[in-house]
Amino acid sequence: METRVNPALVGAFVLLLGAVLVAGLLWLAAGGAVQTRYDLYQATENESVAGLNLNAPVKFNGVDVGKVREIHLDPLNPALVHLLFAIARGTPIKVDTVAVLRTQGLTGIAYVELSGGARETPLLRAVPPNRYPVITTRPSLSARLENVLTSVLAKMDDTSASINAILSPANRAAFQSTLSDLALVSRTLAARRDSLDTGLRAAARTFQNAATATEGLGPVVTRIGRGAEAVETAGLEVARTSTRAAATVDLLGTQLQGLGSDTLPELTRVLGELGALSVALRRLSEQTERDPRGLLFGRQPLQPGPGEVAP
Repeated sequence: METRVNPALVGAFVLLLGAVLVAGLLWLAAGGAVQTRYDLYQATENESVAGLNLNAPVKFNGVDVGKVREIHLDPLNPALVHLLFAIARGTPIKVDTVAVLRTQGLTGIAYVELSGGARETPLLRAVPPNRYPVITTRPSLSARLENVLTSVLAKMDDTSASINAILSPANRAAFQSTLSDLALVSRTLAARRDSLDTGLRAAARTFQNAATATEGLGPVVTRIGRGAEAVETAGLEVARTSTRAAATVDLLGTQLQGLGSDTLPELTRVLGELGALSVALRRLSEQTERDPRGLLFGRQPLQPGPGEVAP
């Protein structure tokens, strides 16, 4: 007797086995027993993100820590590109962490490199109105090179314009004229070389004589200095003599004031008597001149003149 198989049971078993296999594959694809959890971070680039694609790696000091989840333009400012990163939870993204866009070798495939984050710096948190924490970005190496090259090219353009201005037809004509004048001056100097040599030798002798005269002035200057010192000494002596003379005059004035107050009346009386004596002597002299005999015989009475009566 044959065993009969139920087709419905077999079909259910096959479906169940297929579901288990699919679930196992999904579980393995999701990381097995340990599933990695991610935190979302936002960054804004103000340069081209050419070569950066979705699911591009995000590395922290060269270690893969996440992927790029979204890439879209800012609707208000198309020059800005907003990036959304899914970074493994527990990665130390701090306030001073910066994101830089880099490329892998010569392939041109871009990725995001994170760096920075001091030990004492706090972790990065979302600040309203931002939904996610915002990581600071820096220009990529290509952007910095482009800026440098742009600046260099601008300076080269300015230099080229300046050179073209210097080498204008008018300036070239002026340069040619200057060169012609210099050639003429050179020929003139060459023609007068002998006279120039003579003048230079004369100038050298003049300088030598001046140096000799300067050396001879040394003793003269020394003597002049000594004379000045002597004059200064004499001046000081005169000043001291003047001081002593002033003191003497002051003392004499003081004594004369005492003499005037004490002796002046007596001196006046003596001068009066001397004046009377002088008058008497003058009269005696006049009388002696008229009658010298009076000194021997005394004074004779005068004879009356004509018409006079004797006393």
